[in-house]
Amino acid sequence: MNRSAEVERKTKETNIRIALDLDGQGRVEISTGIAFFDHMLTLFAVHGFFDLSVHAEGDLEVDLHHTVEDVGLVLGDAIVRALGERKGIRRYGHAVTPMDDALAAVTIDLSNRPFLVYRLPEIQPSGIAFNPQQTKEFCRALAFRGAMNLHIQVAYGENEHHVLEAVFKALGRSLDQACTLDDRISGVRSSKGSL
Repeated sequence: MNRSAEVERKTKETNIRIALDLDGQGRVEISTGIAFFDHMLTLFAVHGFFDLSVHAEGDLEVDLHHTVEDVGLVLGDAIVRALGERKGIRRYGHAVTPMDDALAAVTIDLSNRPFLVYRLPEIQPSGIAFNPQQTKEFCRALAFRGAMNLHIQVAYGENEHHVLEAVFKALGRSLDQACTLDDRISGVRSSKGSL
């Protein structure tokens, strides 16, 4: 079963191409023009064992928002295409991941019912351009286009970099778990028989 997808999106603000293999080894080729975002997407793919290629050009001279949000949209589209009818997948994933002073929990339901809960502690801005608000915009776009119920909660953390790193690692780990095929599931994992 080939669970991969390639998606491209061109607008007046961004030009984004993403290739995703859900059953990869964590190989990455990422270039968004936002170095810290590249780092976070790398962590997501490596810890989720996804092969991920992201090439994004955006109007970064305006701000980061268009590029960050559109990468989330395109990655969500790629996940939907790679999953197909979502037959045989575990559907649910949960990961708690520490990064030094920070502890992030991410829970996913690949339910076709998009929703985002995003709770982070108050942290002092470190001056990095890609920050918790940008992360929220990315996660909202990912959840809604990826048709997933996504809950992100960071119990504690002081260092902004560590908080965001814990989130992206846990996001990759929980999505990997939710996408994993289970021989016990013949159709979709739902008492209704449909997602």
